[in-house]
Amino acid sequence: MTEIHALSGAYAVDALDDLERVAFERHLAECADCRAEVAGLREAATLLAETTANEPPAALRDRVLAGIATVRPLPPETPVPRPRHRRVRLLVAAAAAVVLVGAGAVAWQQPWADETSQQQPPTAQSVLDAADALSTSLDFPGGASATVTHSDSVGRAVIVTSKMPPPPQGKVYQLWLDQPGEGMVSAGVMPVKEDQTVLLSGDAATATGAGITVEPAGGSTAPTTDPIALFDFGRSDA
Repeated sequence: MTEIHALSGAYAVDALDDLERVAFERHLAECADCRAEVAGLREAATLLAETTANEPPAALRDRVLAGIATVRPLPPETPVPRPRHRRVRLLVAAAAAVVLVGAGAVAWQQPWADETSQQQPPTAQSVLDAADALSTSLDFPGGASATVTHSDSVGRAVIVTSKMPPPPQGKVYQLWLDQPGEGMVSAGVMPVKEDQTVLLSGDAATATGAGITVEPAGGSTAPTTDPIALFDFGRSDA
């Protein structure tokens, strides 16, 4: 059964039927990668279970779980530079180029230079300070918490964490935006830090929600495990 690897998340949270469980346990005895995956997921579930928050809409959770079922977990790999960091470096380089061009053109094109200089990339603070900012918070056992704030006018979302426990060894917390017609789209990998504020990549103005999953080091192109947290943006599904 080529898709049996994808059952590791459901097995870790006891969500398989009897036939699936028997088949997966037979496979588990022969697959070291799946044994490590199940152990890591159960460790994360122990740390972050019993979330005390409003239950997200059933349609949001069903859509996320349906997408996970079609993805096989990637084997452990050497961490690679995070895409979010590379994007920040590109934005800084682009901003520097704009400044240089503007400095040369200021003598004869001042009105355009003034207008351009006011257009800055979104920041976490610009999202938090936006007049239309809306927040959804989750509390975890042990005093940990996470709040996702999104702004349609800025078009971005921010997650603020407090006392967040580290992910299992060899794993990362990955952020996602639930986009209509696309499902869960990667919004970056969270640094390992208890208290932090992270700007999600992607268009939050079109997203219906956000989520966190535990993924192999370096992140995944699509969720490979059940989400440990879902944040509903309060929009009706498209």
